[in-house]
Amino acid sequence: MNARAYTRQVRQNDNLKVAFKKQDLYTDLLKKKAAIAVVGLGYVGLPVALHMASKFKVVGYDINAEKVGYLKVEHDPSGEIASTEFKGKDIKFSAETKVLTQAKFYIVAVPTPIDRSNHPNLNPLVSATKSVAQVLKKGDIVVFESTVYPGCTEEVCVPILESISGLRYNEGFFVGYSPERINPGDTVHTFDSITKIVSGSTPKALDTIAQVYAEVVTAGVHKAPALNVAEAAKVVENIQRDVNIALMNELTYLFDGMDVAIKDVLEAAGTKWNFLNFFPGLVGGHCIGVDPYYLIHKAKEMHLSPSLLQTCRDTNERMTTFLAMKLLKASCAFGCQPEALQVLVKGITFKENVKDVRNSKVVNLIKNLQSFGFNITVEDPLAEVDEVDRMYDIALSKTSHRSKIYDIVVMAVDHKAYHEDLSWKEQLSSDGLIFDIRGTFKKYADQYTYISL
Repeated sequence: MNARAYTRQVRQNDNLKVAFKKQDLYTDLLKKKAAIAVVGLGYVGLPVALHMASKFKVVGYDINAEKVGYLKVEHDPSGEIASTEFKGKDIKFSAETKVLTQAKFYIVAVPTPIDRSNHPNLNPLVSATKSVAQVLKKGDIVVFESTVYPGCTEEVCVPILESISGLRYNEGFFVGYSPERINPGDTVHTFDSITKIVSGSTPKALDTIAQVYAEVVTAGVHKAPALNVAEAAKVVENIQRDVNIALMNELTYLFDGMDVAIKDVLEAAGTKWNFLNFFPGLVGGHCIGVDPYYLIHKAKEMHLSPSLLQTCRDTNERMTTFLAMKLLKASCAFGCQPEALQVLVKGITFKENVKDVRNSKVVNLIKNLQSFGFNITVEDPLAEVDEVDRMYDIALSKTSHRSKIYDIVVMAVDHKAYHEDLSWKEQLSSDGLIFDIRGTFKKYADQYTYISL
C-alpha cells in the first residue's frame, strides 16, 4: 500500500470512528438508556412528546400542575389529541423539574408571545431554559422549537445554559433549533407528516438531532446549515401568510369604498391557474399575528427598516375596526340606535374548530361593537367560559339563549358546528341581519339581510 492509499485508509478509519461516536447519544436514546425531555406541553409540545414516546423514553414537563394532572389520565385539555393517542406511549408527565434529570436530550416547546407594545416576550423561553440549565450534563443536547427571531437561541438561551450549568457551549453541551410547524385544528398536516427542519450547533449535534427526529417524522427532515437559518425559516413561513392576507385586507378596504364585493372578485380572479387563494379577515392567534413582530424587533435592533412587515401588520390590525364600522353602517338600515339592537356573535376562538382564544381578534371586534353601544351576546361551543372571562372579561355562553331573538348575528368564526347546527336561524328576527365575515353562509342571503366582505 503506497503512502497516499495508507493516508486515505487512515482517514476512512478516523471517519468511521467519528461516525460511531455520532451514534452514541442517539443509540442510548433508542435503547432507552437515556430519556428525551419535552419542556412545555401545549399545542406544540404535547404532540411532539407523544410522537417521541412511540420510539423513545420521554418525560413531559410543564409548570401547569393542573394540565399535567389531566395528561396523567390521558386527557388533552386543549381538545386537540384523543385519549387513544396516549396508549402504548413510553411517557411520564410531571410538573416537577427533578423529572428532567433523567434526560440527555431536551426539547423546549414553550410559547413565545408578544407584550402590549408588540415586543417579544421571552419570559417563558428564559424560564424554561433555566429549568433545563439546572440539570444539564456533559454531552447533553438542547433543541429549541419555540418561534424566535434569528440569533435568539445563541444570544439569549445559550448564555443561560452556560451560566447556570457551568458547562461550555459546544464542548460540554450542544444546541439545536427545530421550529414547530404544527397547525392547530388541522388533522391532515400533523407533526409526523410535515417535513421537520433541524439545525445543530455542530455537525455532530446536527446529525444526532436529525436522527432522533427522523425516527418519528415520516415526512423526513431538512438539515438547515445554521441555527439562525432555521430560526429565520420559521418566522418567514408565517410572515408570508401575514403579508398575503394583508394584501387581501387592503384590497377589501379599497373595494368596499367602490361598492365591490371582495369575495366575488377573488372568486373570479381565482379561475386563473396561478392565482394565490388567500382570503381577507381577522389575523390572530399565536403565530401569524405574532411572529412578524419578532423579526421586526430584531431588524430595528440592527437599525434595519422592516417597512413592509410593519405596514402589513398595521393593515391586518385595522380589520377589526373596519368590520365594526361596516356593521354599524349596515345597522343604520334598521332606523334605530345600536343601543336598541341585540347582537349575537358566533365564535370567539382565534380560528375555526379550535379551543384556543389566545390573541383572538374577535375579542377586539367585540370591544369595538360594545364601544358603539351594541348589546352583545357571545357564544362559542369550543372555547372555555372561565378562560374567556379571565383573559378578556367577556361573559361567554357555550350555546346561545334559545329563547332570545337577535337583530344581528355575526358569524365571526367559521366553526364546523355552526354549519351542522342551524338553530341560530330561529333566533334571528325575520328582518334580521347576518354579518358573515368568512362568507360561508351566503346561501342564506335570500332569507335575511346579508353582508360579508
